[in-house]
Amino acid sequence: MSSQESDRIASAQQTLDILFEMSQLLNTQLDKETLTTCVRMIESGVNPEALAAVIQELKRENAALAGRASAILYVHDMLRIGRGVYNPVP
Repeated sequence: MSSQESDRIASAQQTLDILFEMSQLLNTQLDKETLTTCVRMIESGVNPEALAAVIQELKRENAALAGRASAILYVHDMLRIGRGVYNPVP
């Protein structure tokens, strides 16, 4: 690997590290791998605003699914309590 290529890779890594720090400060909840994928998509020509909209929609869907899962588990537990099966540990 040439010195120039090593410098380019180090610069790209430093840029990604700075972007990740900014992402953390803005509380985007994106991990480094996801952020890297987003940067690559934008560099490939994906519209950044459209990508942001998709990510926001995916987060909303994920939250809705998590809420439904919690509700299902709650109902399940309540049914177990009603049948006298639920024995919480003191």
